[in-house]
Order: sequence, then structure tokens, then C-alpha cells
Amino acid sequence: MEGVKHIVAVASGKGGVGKSTVTVNLALAMVAEGYRVGILDADIHGPSQAQMLGVPEGVRPQQAGENRFRPLETHGAQAMSMAFMVDTREPMVWRGPMVAGAFQQLLTQTSWQDLDVLFIDMPPGTGDIQLTLAQKVPVDGAVIVTTPQDIALLDARKGIEMFRKVNVPVLGVVENMSLHVCSQCGHAEPIFGEGGGERIAGEYDTRVLGRLPLALSIREQVDGGRPTVVAEPEGEVTHTFRDMARQIAKALEEQSTDEGPSISFSD
Repeated sequence: MEGVKHIVAVASGKGGVGKSTVTVNLALAMVAEGYRVGILDADIHGPSQAQMLGVPEGVRPQQAGENRFRPLETHGAQAMSMAFMVDTREPMVWRGPMVAGAFQQLLTQTSWQDLDVLFIDMPPGTGDIQLTLAQKVPVDGAVIVTTPQDIALLDARKGIEMFRKVNVPVLGVVENMSLHVCSQCGHAEPIFGEGGGERIAGEYDTRVLGRLPLALSIREQVDGGRPTVVAEPEGEVTHTFRDMARQIAKALEEQSTDEGPSISFSD
């Protein structure tokens, strides 16, 4: 893809595990590490990145030539979403081929500007959009988001298997909502179970990139358009995201070295 050096898909196989929150914070953590980063919201039916990035309702991308659009810039990242194209209250009552076509247009008609990494926030499941992505663009790696809960792990396994079938390496697993710490008394409790991320990483010979708490502040920050990495740049959760971003950057650099010297991050 023109203007993009590396593409990383963030997927879960299941809704409700915090994948979009992880995507936006991972992307902004990589911005904080000095890389040029883009975010593509591939959830056509339920795009959420516009609100998470604090893009006001009604702001539209500018045209960049015929059938081309410039991504919006926010918090130092470039972003594109169906939410930038339509009223956010308007439902996308479309069948699979139309959804896949809309995703392909967002992917190929956006004039990304010299990105080191494009993070794609994938919708739940293993359907049309996932297949379109695998067929149309060279994805460098996938990050799987799950909670420790057994039900979530079932779908995370399907996500990993899907990427394996299309020869996309899994860069690692993010265990979200791994621990809840009471803001009143400080009691810590693994509400969704323990060790799920480690088990699935061990099954598929990959790594746990990081564990994130179930915290009110994380939810409030993305709802308010200032994700944790921006709202609390020195906070513990931000340090976790930045560590994950460094691991992903290292994995991508190692892949580039193995494949040849022609692909590298910007200085």
C-alpha cells in the first residue's frame, strides 16, 4: 500500500473485549515512541474510533484528488473511519459484499502519509472484512485481544487460526480486563479469571504482549476522546501500552531484516 510500510491488524474474534480501546492506545503509544502511525477503523457496522479519538461529529476528510481522501489527524496519528463519512446515528444496513466493498474503499482510497505502521481495528468475527483484508493487502502481523475468560478464549483461538490460514504471523496476545482493583478499598480481584492470555499464547507459540486492568478511568478516557496514553502519559497503564508498542516495533523490524533491507522504520 502506498504510504504505508507496515500493517498490523488488531482482532479478537469476539466483541466486547476492549479491542478498539486497545487499538487506539497501542497506536498512540507508538506515536509516543516516535513513529508515524495511522488507525483504520474497519468496523463498518459499528465504528467507534471517531469518538475515542475525540473527532467532533460532522468533521469530514478532505479530498486528495479523484476518489482519494486525506485521513484526519488527531493526537499525532492519522485516522480513517466510516464514522467520518456518515452520520454516526445512521445504521449501515448492508449485506456482506457491500460491507467488504466499503472497507476496501477506506483501505485503498485513503492517502496515508508516510506511515511506519497502520493499525487496523478489525470488527468481531472471521467474515467478509477479514477475508478481504487477507486477500487485498500484505498484513505484517496481527495482535489478538482477549479477556482471561474461557468464553472469550474460544473466539480468540478462532481469530488466531484464521490468521494462520492466510499466513499472517500473530505478533502476540493482549490480555485485557485481567484484574480489577477496587478504587475504594484497593482489593484486587480477577473477575474474568486468570492466566487465559498465557494459556492461549502457549498453545500457539506466541507471547503475551501485556496485561491491562479492568479500570473505570480507561473507559472514561476513551469515551471522552482522550485515550489513556494521551490523558495519563506517565501513568502505569500508559507504560504498559508503550512497552507493548516497543515489542511490536521490534517484531516488525526483525521481520523486515529477515525479508531484506528495503523496508525499515523512519528515522
